[in-house]
Amino acid sequence: MGFERNHKNKLMVFERKVLRKIFGPAKERDGTWRIKTNDELIKHKNKTNHIEAQQLKWFCHLHRMPGDRMVKKVYKWKPMSTRPLRRPKNRWEDDIRNDMKKLKIKNWTSCTQDHNKWKSYVEKAKTFKDLSCST
Repeated sequence: MGFERNHKNKLMVFERKVLRKIFGPAKERDGTWRIKTNDELIKHKNKTNHIEAQQLKWFCHLHRMPGDRMVKKVYKWKPMSTRPLRRPKNRWEDDIRNDMKKLKIKNWTSCTQDHNKWKSYVEKAKTFKDLSCST
């Protein structure tokens, strides 16, 4: 009996550790940062929307980066060879573009330059009902 409870406890500890990594720290009104409590972690019911919203946030950050940054160079890099046969041609950017379609973001290139406008799209994505469902 104790062995089972010990495994459940370890699993719950691991889950909260992963959630802390996903959701990150909380920023207080005075500008300081703190680790989120267990109650704050558990209240996020739709974790996939939050993760996809974070990807949208990174996508915008990536497009606003100067072209000489290594991350931007890797993102823009095109391989010389082709993919092996029967390999999917799915890319991270394709998933992001599908999310933008679901959120009805038009002219995303100019939207990424407006940080406040893009931030509103990221917040909308966190609460969007059908973002993680495939169409």
